[in-house]
Amino acid sequence: MTVRYERPVAHSAFYARRLALLSLVTFVMAWALHRFGPLETPYFLAVAAICTALALTAFYLAILGLVFLWSKGAKGGMASLEALLLVIMPLSPVVLGTPGYINRPAIYDISTDTADPPKWIAEVKADQSWLGPRAEPGAKDRHEQTSAYDGLTGRRYDGALDRVYTAARKVALAQGIAITDERGAPEGALDEFPPVNPKAAQTEAVPDSLDNVPVPLPRPEHEETPDVAVNIQEGDPSIQGVHRTLVFGFRQDIVIRLREEAETTLVDVRVAARYGTHDLGSGAALINKYLRALDAELLGIAGD
Repeated sequence: MTVRYERPVAHSAFYARRLALLSLVTFVMAWALHRFGPLETPYFLAVAAICTALALTAFYLAILGLVFLWSKGAKGGMASLEALLLVIMPLSPVVLGTPGYINRPAIYDISTDTADPPKWIAEVKADQSWLGPRAEPGAKDRHEQTSAYDGLTGRRYDGALDRVYTAARKVALAQGIAITDERGAPEGALDEFPPVNPKAAQTEAVPDSLDNVPVPLPRPEHEETPDVAVNIQEGDPSIQGVHRTLVFGFRQDIVIRLREEAETTLVDVRVAARYGTHDLGSGAALINKYLRALDAELLGIAGD
């Protein structure tokens, strides 16, 4: 008599595949709506957290299915492997963000001048929703910043204010910063700028040659550029804008302050994540990237 061997079925493997697919589809839709649509960050983070929970459950069930395959020869090996591949994307934010969360201080506002941070031209108010209220940065936050980013400092350039302001604005646009407000722009500093196309500004390359070093221009009558209103209130010349991270589109508010001292110009930068209390180190990364580009733009006139 022929004995037919019936393989057991690892039901956990098939449940894992379904949960992993649900997690992936939901995460991709939420990401697209946040990066390119109207979904605000707190709601995206809530959906991402649910997707992470689903993905972790699918991961556990998939491993269980592989264990049953190994120990009992149960069906479901391919379903487990497919589930493990499907959970890679929903779990990637947690995997990539964990080192920054552990190794970086829990601060969301960072400045190159911790004693006298640049002031916002226009305060940005954002509904934190379920993320909860957050306190204004204080002495403790500045101390934690100094300990974690001891090399983060402003720049001093041996150049006139209008020359450095022109370069600072040019580099901001090249770095994908959408300028929302300006204050105290020197006369003539904005004359060389055509109307801003925000999409083109995000893809514009940063020049890195001596030929592109801005040259001081005569001071003609100031004409306001049509793309951004210039705030003429008293205060240090400043440029305020919004930057969005490349992959997830998280918003970061940035203000660039310039101060003229004798024959030099000091440049300080402040960046604040718009949502949450932890920027995972992205603020310092943006400041360093901006200042390196500004150094290249003003190559040859950086002072000590």
